[in-house]
Amino acid sequence: MSFPSNGFDIAARDRVAFVQSCWHRDIVDRLRDSFLKEFSNLDGRRVDLFEVPGAFEIPLKAKVLAASGDYAAIVAAGLIVDGGVYRHEFVASAVIDGLMSTQLENGIPIFSAVLTPHDFSSNGQPEFFAEHFVLKGAEAAQACATTLADYTRERVA
Repeated sequence: MSFPSNGFDIAARDRVAFVQSCWHRDIVDRLRDSFLKEFSNLDGRRVDLFEVPGAFEIPLKAKVLAASGDYAAIVAAGLIVDGGVYRHEFVASAVIDGLMSTQLENGIPIFSAVLTPHDFSSNGQPEFFAEHFVLKGAEAAQACATTLADYTRERVA
């Protein structure tokens, strides 16, 4: 796929992709549900939902979806947990780098709601993270809708 010449071409597409990891589904689902609710109030596009096993798999799915030319935007959601080893930092970096690379290669806006809390513990404050993901879902919807509205206004003469 060639890089679109302007945002108007992208914003004319009638679908948005939402890709989420399945690890910690109970928390990530709250982000997805919040996104869907807020986005439906802001934009009339259809949202296609996709799942991948973990956050590490999100960038490849996003790249395939971006290359399809079907989507105006892609939203990525996941939770990367510090399990007591430094591996989570590498995963978080790989995911964000992969999403940014895909965004720049394809010209499709990608919104990351892939979060890596500093002090996540399933015994600690799961209610805090569950509510935080609701907030982040709404924020991702607002960012997506605002960006697509801006692209619609940017038609190059």
